[in-house]
Amino acid sequence: MIATASVSTVIPCFRCTLTLERAVESVAAQTVLPREIILVDDGSGDGTRALMARLQNNYAPGWIRLVLLDTNVGAAAARNAGWDQAASEYVAFLDADDAWHSRKIELQVQFMNAHPEIAVSGHGHRKVTVSDDRIEDITSATFENVGRLYLALKNPFVTPSIMVRTNVKTRFLHGKRYMEDHFFLMQLSMQGLGIAKASAPLAYIFKAIYGESGLSADLRQMHRNELDNYRLLGQMGWISQPTVFLLLAYSWLKFLRRYLIVCSR
Repeated sequence: MIATASVSTVIPCFRCTLTLERAVESVAAQTVLPREIILVDDGSGDGTRALMARLQNNYAPGWIRLVLLDTNVGAAAARNAGWDQAASEYVAFLDADDAWHSRKIELQVQFMNAHPEIAVSGHGHRKVTVSDDRIEDITSATFENVGRLYLALKNPFVTPSIMVRTNVKTRFLHGKRYMEDHFFLMQLSMQGLGIAKASAPLAYIFKAIYGESGLSADLRQMHRNELDNYRLLGQMGWISQPTVFLLLAYSWLKFLRRYLIVCSR
């Protein structure tokens, strides 16, 4: 019998019929299974709900739960809706077009259980193609603390690597559709909550982090929302205005670099 851990996997879905089954299969293939999967339909209006119902019937009763939203509210609010329904000690987020290494839950829960001072952890990722078998022999993961300054300058995590304690009060900012994960992490860091990362690639993504497809394809929107993140932190009193100006300048340099990278592809 496969061991289980007190983890709720939350997968927001918006018109994800081509990829959702792959994501769920990667959760079902874990060496340590999460207690539940919460699939959130973000007002897709296509065949997503029918697929979710079929997947629900393919596994043990109660293991997959559905949250059905009537309107499209974006990934941030959809993740929150799933988080609100979580019945476990931890919540692990997975996007419908990504997948996990088979030991992700095992290694991450092992670390979180041993370090109660850590509120959220993440890990590395690898970009793969659909034809990759993605079998890697990863038997351990070494986590290191992520400092506040480093996190302000760069988001070190992809969202499908994030595992957070369910009782954390801060949520993804409702209505924010770009860079919401970075803002969420920066808020936790500014509150003094522990954040850690392992370099082990325990998540698989099937597209570039930015500039290829999906929300990340719109570099200008990503940049505008990163600027907005820094301004919001200043308005909330987490950082000083001189720091806000320095971060805004740094963000412009990052945007120009990303733009040149995308243009050179």
